[in-house]
Amino acid sequence: MTVVGVIAEFNPFHSGHEFLLNQARLIAKEDPIIVVMAGNFVQRGDVAILDKWVRAKAALTSGADVVFELPFNFAVQPADIFAEGAMKLLQAAGVTDLVFGAEDETLNFDYLGEKLANIKSNKVDFNDYTQTYATQYNQMVANEIGQEVNQPNLMLALAYAVANTKLGNPFTLHPVQRIGQDHEQELVDDNLVMSASTIRNYILQRGVTHELAEWIPPGELHDLAMVNVLPTWNMMYDFLIYRLFSSTPEELEVVYQMNEGLQYKMQSEILTSESFTDFLRQIKSKRYTYARLRRVALYTVLNLTQQQIELASANPYLFLLGYTKTGQKYLKKNRKKFTLPVYSKVDAKLGNKGDLKLQVRTDRFFEQLTKTNQNFGRKPIEVK
Repeated sequence: MTVVGVIAEFNPFHSGHEFLLNQARLIAKEDPIIVVMAGNFVQRGDVAILDKWVRAKAALTSGADVVFELPFNFAVQPADIFAEGAMKLLQAAGVTDLVFGAEDETLNFDYLGEKLANIKSNKVDFNDYTQTYATQYNQMVANEIGQEVNQPNLMLALAYAVANTKLGNPFTLHPVQRIGQDHEQELVDDNLVMSASTIRNYILQRGVTHELAEWIPPGELHDLAMVNVLPTWNMMYDFLIYRLFSSTPEELEVVYQMNEGLQYKMQSEILTSESFTDFLRQIKSKRYTYARLRRVALYTVLNLTQQQIELASANPYLFLLGYTKTGQKYLKKNRKKFTLPVYSKVDAKLGNKGDLKLQVRTDRFFEQLTKTNQNFGRKPIEVK
C-alpha cells in the first residue's frame, strides 16, 4: 500500500493546494492521502485566518482522506523543527511517501537532504551575529546546491529532505513544481493560482467577495462568508502590550526562545509602537528574522516556556480532525498499528493534564479571539 502524506497549513485552502492534492492522488491512486495540518496558529508566528476545523473540512472535500492536527509545539517553529515534527507524525500514521511543493522540482532532494544534514551538524558554526541564522543557513545551502535559496516552499522542501534522513524508514519523496504567483504578489485577475498570503491580504482588505470563487473552493468560501471574526495580529496586539507591561524582565526571560536579552528591547519599543507591524520594525535587527520575532511575540502572549514546549514535544500524538470514507476504512484497519496514540476528542483528563494540555491552552486564546469552541465537544469531521 502506498500511503501518501502531505504537510500543510492551508491558510486558507486554495486552488494551489487542490493542485498539490491532485498530484498526490496520482501517486496514491486508491490508497489514502493523509494530511498533517497546522492548527490555529501557523509556522511564521501568525494566527490562522480560519480555524482548524474549517480548513480540515476544505482539505477533505478536495482530495485528502485523513487530516491530523500538527500541534502548536511543532507548528509554530522554525522550518527544521516544523518539518521533523510533522514527518514523525506522518510516519507514525503509516505514511510511505511524501508529496510537497517546491519552486524547483528537478533538485535531487534525497541527495541534498543527506548532504545538508551532515554539513549542518558537523561543519557549520552559525555565530555571525551580523546576520540572521536563516540568512547564514540559506547561504550555506546556496553554496552547496549552486543557486540561491530564498523561496519559502523550496526552503521548507529542503527541511523535509533533511528531516527525512533522520527517520528510521525514510519516505519516498515526491516534489511537485509550485505553480502560480510569488508570495506577497498583488492579486490580479489573470493569475490562476494565488498564494495563501495574497488571499489573506485580499480578504482582510476587501472582505469576502465573489471574486474569491476563482481561487477558493465553494464550501470554504461559504464558511469564510459565515465567519464573524477573522483573527489577525492586530487583535492580539493589546494582549502583547499587557504582557510586556505587566511582566518583569526576569519573568519574560523564561518565555520560549526569548534569548540574548530580547525582552528588554521588546519592553522598551512597545512604549512607542503604534501597531504590531510598527513594533516588529522597531525590534528588528540583523540577528532575527520577522518570522522569528512574530513567534517570540506569540510565545510571549501565550506565556509559553521552554519546559512546556519540550514536554509537549517529548509526548507526541495524533489528533484526528476529520476523514472521508476511504480514510475511515484506513483508520479502522490500521489504527492499532500506529506508533503514537490517536485522539479523536478532548476530554477533561486529556485537556487539563494529559497530552493535549498545551494544545487546549493555546486554542483557548484562539477561542477568545473568535468566540468559537475548538476542542471540548467537537468530533472529527466526516466527509462522505
